[in-house]
Amino acid sequence: MNWVIKGVTLAGCGKTDIAISDDRIAGIGSDLDARNVIEADGLVALPGLVDLHTHLREPGREDAETVETGTAAAALGGFTAVHAMANTEPVADTAGVVEQVWRLGQAAGHADVQPVGAVTVGLHGQQLAELGAMADSAAKVRVFSDDGKCVSDPLLMRRALEYVKAFDGVIAQHAQDPRLTEGAQLNEGDMSGRLGLAGWPAVAEEGIVARDCLLAAHVGSALHICHVSTAGSVEIIRWAKSKGWPVTAEVTPHHLLLTDELAVGYDPMFKVNPPLRTAADVAALRQALADGTIDAVATDHAPHPVEAKQAEWAEAAWGMTGLETALRVIQLAMVDTGLLDWAGVADRMSVRPARIGRLDGHGIPITVNGPANITLYDPAAPAETVSPAGASKSRNTPFAGMELPGRVIATFLRGTPTVLDGKLAR
Repeated sequence: MNWVIKGVTLAGCGKTDIAISDDRIAGIGSDLDARNVIEADGLVALPGLVDLHTHLREPGREDAETVETGTAAAALGGFTAVHAMANTEPVADTAGVVEQVWRLGQAAGHADVQPVGAVTVGLHGQQLAELGAMADSAAKVRVFSDDGKCVSDPLLMRRALEYVKAFDGVIAQHAQDPRLTEGAQLNEGDMSGRLGLAGWPAVAEEGIVARDCLLAAHVGSALHICHVSTAGSVEIIRWAKSKGWPVTAEVTPHHLLLTDELAVGYDPMFKVNPPLRTAADVAALRQALADGTIDAVATDHAPHPVEAKQAEWAEAAWGMTGLETALRVIQLAMVDTGLLDWAGVADRMSVRPARIGRLDGHGIPITVNGPANITLYDPAAPAETVSPAGASKSRNTPFAGMELPGRVIATFLRGTPTVLDGKLAR
């Protein structure tokens, strides 16, 4: 099917028309025409967004999310590809499970699903999983993570980095020292003390980040740091990058906007791993994303059934949904504050995530003959209050009741609209 997007602002390049023919961009210029036209005055065109960190829960926890519902939420958020984390039931630690997730993504069709393989068998941190078999599978896994748990054994982490180096793989670390966070509930600081909740010290993240940066340099293999949350971690990553070490990092939208002060009412919607930190940490994370120390925005979309969050703080599940609100949060936290322009957003939410995730066909700037993966976004749309209800099966958004700017108008996956006029198109 052929489309023309008329009068759209191409990030970094001004107003233009974009012509789509089948799965490619057929032309960029003026006075282009086609049977299907989108009048896009005031809209921004971005290369389809790529999420490095999504929990789709299938197989095993379909009460919280499925590949179908999770990728529908992704499309509504402007994403054309997501990396599905390995902490499913069973764990994605074999070629069979990652191929199952990959095929479910193909069947759903809302966004491409690239499985992330587990680093260790069962996420138990004792024995390396079948990394080579997952890499050779139909899913072509290149990113491996025990996310939700830290690969805390330094020798095992070294062996994992050595193993994936042979096929240009990446180890994505959930940086959390398990001994320093035993029983931890909230960022260690004034708020945890006031609320009587066990503190989660920043050093529990920073110590693992420092150790693994050194290991990555020693092995010469790619390390990616998941959901960076502290100013100290930023400084360690900045230092590692200054030495040219193969280290990349991500930050979540919620860590760029929310602080531990929101826990004052013991609302478990604000319980997340790693925990919300201080305003000073938020400022450092924003600056790091702006200057490129942090490479990418990743949602860490973590859906849970209602009963898992309607509990006392200590018993409630960790995590927040984020696919449908991510771009709006980034506008508020980064664009409206002048820290990033839309070209910068395209880089941090599409180009770099695809590069880190070794994802072919995504994260490519909008150019003639390039893949027609496009997100159309209206930054001037009136701010609307976030509803907990959406395409996701779960409702645990921390932004419910908040006003966020902007609106995703359309998402194209290889030339086929998955979202039109802000609604699912398929």
